[in-house]
Amino acid sequence: MSELKVKQSDPQEQQLYRSLFLSKTPLIDLRAPVEFAQGAFPESCNLPLMTDNEREQVGTCYKKKGQEAAIALGHQLVASDIQNRIEKWARFKEENPTAWLYCFRGGLRSRLSAQFLKDNGVDINIVPGGYKALRRYLIEVNEQAADKKLIIVGGNTGCGKTLLIQALDNGLDIEGRANHRGSSFGKQVTPQPRQISYENQLAVDILHISQHSNTLVIEDESKAVGTLYVPPLLFAGMARAPMVVINDPLEIRLQRLCYEYCTLMTEKFSQALGPEQGWLAYDQYLHNGLFGIRKRLGTEKFKVINDVLDAALKQQQSTGSVAGHLNWIAPILSDYYDPMYQYQLGKKTGRVEFSGTYQEVKEWLTVNKK
Repeated sequence: MSELKVKQSDPQEQQLYRSLFLSKTPLIDLRAPVEFAQGAFPESCNLPLMTDNEREQVGTCYKKKGQEAAIALGHQLVASDIQNRIEKWARFKEENPTAWLYCFRGGLRSRLSAQFLKDNGVDINIVPGGYKALRRYLIEVNEQAADKKLIIVGGNTGCGKTLLIQALDNGLDIEGRANHRGSSFGKQVTPQPRQISYENQLAVDILHISQHSNTLVIEDESKAVGTLYVPPLLFAGMARAPMVVINDPLEIRLQRLCYEYCTLMTEKFSQALGPEQGWLAYDQYLHNGLFGIRKRLGTEKFKVINDVLDAALKQQQSTGSVAGHLNWIAPILSDYYDPMYQYQLGKKTGRVEFSGTYQEVKEWLTVNKK
């Protein structure tokens, strides 16, 4: 996203923003809930000065009658509940002594809120430039990451690419932060974040990694991760970066996928929805995932594999065993995922610097960390 791509942040302000994110400073976001829902920062808490309706009324007034009238209306609208809002800010500051606050531009809403707090005996710092400046800074972080040393981890489905990224202290987990595995079976129990929040979190991760490593290790992924998109310049950097490829045996890959798709997702759905509704949601998750690749498999093959999936679910429900799922996971690897990935990898062979088992690739990346 580049919706705030204007002049670059001031160097001193950049240092402040970097410090705020690296220290995980708690942030009071004064924007209205509708603004916060569009995108937020990892350590931010929405404690708005105005409700959505109040903000809308003030905005309309500003357009029709100007700033002075809008400010007067804003005071009038929040007057009856302002003490309650101040108490929430004060309580947050008491629980988080290092907290800062901001509104969209670090202007009127921030100054008014800080003054309200000060009148009630609470001092708090205002983020200069507000949300807009913080967001612009994180956009710059993502864009500049494309010029860092990037190493891309490839390999067939089930090779443990995401597991490896998560095991490395310089791994940038673009799938984990998107809350999606990046495949037809990638959907998680909880929803994906908003695009802006996703980009913000990736940028903060990059800042943390950059403290101890000049290299970012990222999974070989398409531009889209579920409904989200990898920041464009970062993705462009990934597309030209050197690669390492995991070549794990089929049996190990099958066991990993059976655990991720079946054992783990059964547990997650059950925990989130309860045993009965969780099972129905899990059943639907697997059927939807298979349905998503039906055209690639072909109608007849899809029907056969779908019957195998039904039998595996029946066995799992009656015995608790997920072993039957190997019987449908294996053919979707051999008939869809492996041929597709090998075709894509064939266009990248000139970028491959090392290949080996999961453990061998992990050791190579550790040695080449810097």
